[in-house]
Amino acid sequence: MSAGLSYAHGTGATALLGDTIGRDLDRTIAAHGEREALVDMASGRRWTYTRFGEDVDELARALMASGVEKGDRVGIWAVNCPEWMLLQYATARVGAVLVTVNPAYRAHELAFVLKQAGVRLLVASLAHRTSDYRALVGEVRDDCPALRAVHHIGDPSWDELTATASAVTPEQLAAREAGLSCDDPINIQYTSGTTGFPKGATLSHHNILNNGYFVGETIAYTEADRVCLPVPFYHCFGMVMGNLAATSHGACVVIPGPSFEPAAVLAAVQRERCTSLYGVPTMFIAELDLPDFASYDLSSLRTGIMAGSPCPVEVMKRVVTEMNMAEVSICYGMTETSPVSTQTRRDDDLERRTGTVGRPLPHIEVKVVDPDTGVTRPRGTPGELCTRGYSVMLGYWDQPERTAEVIDTGRWMHTGDLAVMREDGCVQVVGRIKDMIIRGGENVYPREIEEFLYGHPKIADVQVVGVPDERYGEEIVACVIPRDPADPPTLEEVAAYCRERLAHYKIPRGLRIMDAFPMTVSGKVRKVELRESYER
Repeated sequence: MSAGLSYAHGTGATALLGDTIGRDLDRTIAAHGEREALVDMASGRRWTYTRFGEDVDELARALMASGVEKGDRVGIWAVNCPEWMLLQYATARVGAVLVTVNPAYRAHELAFVLKQAGVRLLVASLAHRTSDYRALVGEVRDDCPALRAVHHIGDPSWDELTATASAVTPEQLAAREAGLSCDDPINIQYTSGTTGFPKGATLSHHNILNNGYFVGETIAYTEADRVCLPVPFYHCFGMVMGNLAATSHGACVVIPGPSFEPAAVLAAVQRERCTSLYGVPTMFIAELDLPDFASYDLSSLRTGIMAGSPCPVEVMKRVVTEMNMAEVSICYGMTETSPVSTQTRRDDDLERRTGTVGRPLPHIEVKVVDPDTGVTRPRGTPGELCTRGYSVMLGYWDQPERTAEVIDTGRWMHTGDLAVMREDGCVQVVGRIKDMIIRGGENVYPREIEEFLYGHPKIADVQVVGVPDERYGEEIVACVIPRDPADPPTLEEVAAYCRERLAHYKIPRGLRIMDAFPMTVSGKVRKVELRESYER
């Protein structure tokens, strides 16, 4: 640690893991084979680690029988379910790259991801809420030349896939796995950028296995822990901080339901005696606000993870006292860093858990630099937060120019976040250089919404900004210059236009009709002024 400079290096007595995800799972099965690995509340199904390993191997052999080669991209477009988790580990066994697709995506978003990643085989849910996944896949399939097979969970096509496993022997699977390296790409997760076009953060076994492992180490996971995961698997929060943190420690994953329902979460904690619970602050708020909250027995809880957006002090107090989560941890990171860079510790006080995002995890470096010069700033001085270490992604899939924009020649990942490193080494995130909006834990990039709204017949120009919101952290507001000032669009018209094409969390909840936007001397829109004027 450099005294006086905003630089810190996470230290620890435990070495990095050099294994692939499959070999790490083998070690857990050997040590804890008869312990529970997975419980699905919706279906009542349960897996010991031994059975989980057998089902993972069967699915891995089925993928090989279907022609999936090392490096091929396999997509998963589904809500939380056991098959999602089985596919996560099966693709790791065969060296395929799992492309995780947000279940809220509409057709054009799905098509972009399938084409950009060159997905060869897609596993999807049948339907969820208002989305008919089979119909949406049908809309885009002709536009995705690499896509050779689609299997729907809960449909005969899924059984047809698993039935092919007998065509590949365990010895053939073992031979495939023996040829894998921990540095092979194993996961692509899509995250938008300032250009508005999603970029595929490409992550290796080494990236995500170690990140999950050290997140679990930091909250002292053992084989006795039972982790309730209402957060989505398609995101690093679920599949890395949740699934991999659990399996690397022999802990049990409990899926309370296909998507977040506060009563189902608390019922799962009570019935399965969960020791850990994950969520973004809005999830914890919804759970605490249940009319019958006090009737749930949450005495088994001791820890958990809160991430995605800052936690209000009063909410944290209630989580610690009323939910018995005395060791709850705050995590900060981004998809490109696998995701966690900093985390609060079990013995951190309330101020550190609500006022900071903790200190660097073991083996990770963090610094705060002048955004213009790259020079490390003195402690207590704001600048851009950068991170370096095993967790930094391999790069954006098939986009080397975009990769070079965020990873410098020293392998530092530039987060685009404004932060302050305190004298105690804890990091405070104070703003964003980028205009990214974080709504309920979902990253929303204004440019993507703006590009889409430019197509609305009543909109001549549009700027999208985030404004503070008690429930979701931030809410989305569209500032619009209408084509005809006498006939401006209504909020209902804008929302309806977005509803069929954009994920629900990207739909503006506020609208401001304007004659002109505030501009800088160089001709850039002053979004900070738009936000401030809307708040006033």
